[in-house]
This record gives sequence, structure tokens and C-alpha cells, in this order.
Amino acid sequence: MSRDLLIRKAARLRELHRGPKILILLNVWDVASARLIESMGLPAVATSSAAVANSLGYADGERISRGEMLAVVRRISAAVNVPVTADMEGGYCNLPEGMAETAHELLEAGAVGLNLEDSDKERKLVDLSLQKEKLRALKEAGRAEGVDLVLNARTDPYLLKDAGDTRRFEDAVRRARAYRDAGADCIFVPGLSDAETIRRVLDESPGPLNVLAGRGGLAVPELERLGVARLSLGSEPWRAALAAFRHIAREVLDHGTYHSMTDNTFTYDEMQQLLRGGSSG
Repeated sequence: MSRDLLIRKAARLRELHRGPKILILLNVWDVASARLIESMGLPAVATSSAAVANSLGYADGERISRGEMLAVVRRISAAVNVPVTADMEGGYCNLPEGMAETAHELLEAGAVGLNLEDSDKERKLVDLSLQKEKLRALKEAGRAEGVDLVLNARTDPYLLKDAGDTRRFEDAVRRARAYRDAGADCIFVPGLSDAETIRRVLDESPGPLNVLAGRGGLAVPELERLGVARLSLGSEPWRAALAAFRHIAREVLDHGTYHSMTDNTFTYDEMQQLLRGGSSG
């Protein structure tokens, strides 16, 4: 993919965080799911690291290699015309020096944005100073190659099980401010689900803010009214798709019928059409 095209796509992705509509990212895991999202008119495609890893036989948590993850990102980026942002977990490296390689390979794969999270495999928060250096290194590496990567800095206090609400809020705000200072374009706080907490986070650390959809979460219009810039669905769509496959299997095995496979599904011709003539980059 040409450098000029990457620059334009990065600018477009950054613009989508500025409203007035919330940026909805229905996270994908392969070319077919990415092409489907693009065909429905969504302006950007985002991958889910957990969904990609699971679909290739790995548990979540950087058990997949950076190379395998980016191979999927590369196929997706080549198949769609809209900007692609990739979930890169913790960057597949614990040191800021390794972020330059992550940024280079991400751009080579055709993506113009990424998530970088701040919890490790044991779900403990990474040292704040170290995380800031990793974020700075990513931004600097992208700019050195002529592309200002759209960096969505994820902070995970609300996913921790050993902290109270006050501590979670304080940690999330402190890290959000620090990550903005380090150059992050958007802050992703999974686990935020109620209007009051979202409002307080935005008051203490003005957006753009990314939240994660989930059970009990607020509907899109309410998130938009609160000023949330970006909504991710994470790996839920992938797990829902697998659950639908399990339902088909159970129906066949338990009842000998297969209505759930034949009702409300893609036809063969529709799938052929969806995947025919993908983007050439």
C-alpha cells in the first residue's frame, strides 16, 4: 500500500473520532467479516485481537505471535478500502525499543491505527512510565515513516478484580491523562458501563473516549449524548458467531433438523459476491 494512501487513511480515521456521530467499530477477525462490515457502510474496520487469536487456535493474551496477528491484518487491509485499525494487545514487546518494529510492521500490513493495552498476561497494570514510553515510541516511529498512526491507548483499571470503584476511577483518569500527554489520539477504557462514571471520566480527562459494548451497557444514542467518540464491540461478535454454530450443531445432533442453519443465512451466491473483487490496496 502506498505511503500517500496510508497518510490519507490515517487522516480519515483520526477525523472519524471528532464526531458529530459516534464511531462504531464492529470488530472483525477475518476478511469475510471485514468485507461484510465495509459493505454495510461503516467507515472503518477494527480487528479484535482475541477474536483473531481464537480463530487461529490461540487463547487471548499475546499467545499469538506478532507475525501471525499481522498476517491477518495484512489480508484484511488488502481486502477493504476503508481505514483499518488493529488491536495489537501490548505490542508484543515489553520495551519501548520494540515499538518501532511494531509500528513498521503494522504500516507494512496496511493498517493506520492500533490499540495498545496497559495490562499484562496476569491482568496487572504495566508500570505507568514504561507504558508512556511505549506510546511515545509508537507515535515517533510512525511519524518517522511519514504516517501519524492513530493510537488508541487502552487502560484496564476497570478490568481488575482487586480494586474498588474509587481506585479504578482514579487509576483510569491518571493513566488517561498520562497517555494523552504521550500522544494518544483516543483513550479506551473497557469496563465503563454507566452514564455517571463515563461523564466523570470525560470531565476529568476530556475525550476522545472509546468504550466497550457489553451486557448492561448503554445504547448508542445515550453514549453519543454523553460525548463518547468511539464504541468497540470487541470479541463478542466472534463469540456470538461461534455460539450460533454451536446452536446449529446441537439442533442437528439432538433433533436431526437444521433450520437454524438454513433460516436467515447468507446464500452461496451472496457470499461469493461479498468476497469477489476485494480492494487491491
